[in-house]
Amino acid sequence: MMWNWLVSGLASGATLVLYDGSPFADDGRRLLDLIDEEEITVFGTSARYIAGIEKAGLQPVESHSLASLRTILSTGSPLSHESFDYVYQDVKPDVCLASIAGGTDIISCFVGGCPWLPVYRGEIQCKGLGMAVAFYDDDGNALAAGKGELVCTRSFPSMPTGFWNDPEGSKYHDAYFSRFPNIWCHGDFGELTVHEGVIIHGRSDAVLNPGGVRIGTAEIYRQVEQLDEVVESIVIGQAWQDDVRVVLFVVLREGVTLTSTLEDRIRSQIRQNTTPRHVPAVILPVADIPRTISGKIVELAVRNIIHGQPVKNTDALANPEALEYFRDRPELAV
Repeated sequence: MMWNWLVSGLASGATLVLYDGSPFADDGRRLLDLIDEEEITVFGTSARYIAGIEKAGLQPVESHSLASLRTILSTGSPLSHESFDYVYQDVKPDVCLASIAGGTDIISCFVGGCPWLPVYRGEIQCKGLGMAVAFYDDDGNALAAGKGELVCTRSFPSMPTGFWNDPEGSKYHDAYFSRFPNIWCHGDFGELTVHEGVIIHGRSDAVLNPGGVRIGTAEIYRQVEQLDEVVESIVIGQAWQDDVRVVLFVVLREGVTLTSTLEDRIRSQIRQNTTPRHVPAVILPVADIPRTISGKIVELAVRNIIHGQPVKNTDALANPEALEYFRDRPELAV
């Protein structure tokens, strides 16, 4: 889908700067150097990159000019409240930080940025143009407040008309219209804010449900990854004694081990800033976390692995070998 976006950029008269390589090359400075070298005005990146350079202790506001930079676009996963703080304190105070969310399938954004609207900490600024976005509860009622399923209630300009090799349209219907009749249900769990912005809490198929309470995975990641010892994490719900228990896997900094003291700190951080339902029943270390080729972590694949179910479409994973870190863990035996 980025091909389409890039061609549109060229058609609008923009100059494109493409980078092929690790964004964390030269300790995360390479892309920042490119902004200055090429006088980039709009920098598209991922929430993971922003969190990564923060973890690395970079302060671009001190080390780089970034005079040309007007907008930072972040996508791939929800951008945490703390990453907003980091950008405005340590990257550039007068940049438009626009978190965006949509999908490869629509080659567009349901919600995104707007250069003349204010930026609120932790929020995507507004609904996309031409997008009748709402959030529905489980009964299909539009929510004025609270968390629900992201839906689009009317057709939109970039809406796909079907799937390849799906002549009867059954796969297309099951993917988007089976949850709410004639309503596009995108599979994101989020909410509208009082500013008419949006917060995305994670993918719907990865939502945790301990004790019948729906919890977005991003709510837990936001707390865990504030700890210096934790590089990144992935959380899933495991079927357990007729309920669901929260299981958290953490990748730790080199030389750090998961002691009972660190486990207590992780649980305390989550409990103090969310609710007791968010606190993981089990915390386990792993060496790596499986990701798609575009860098998104795959909670569903990990959940399938620990439940002994097959993982579909491993070809879409950049590091399928990482799945083995989650297989047959004795701590998760039912």
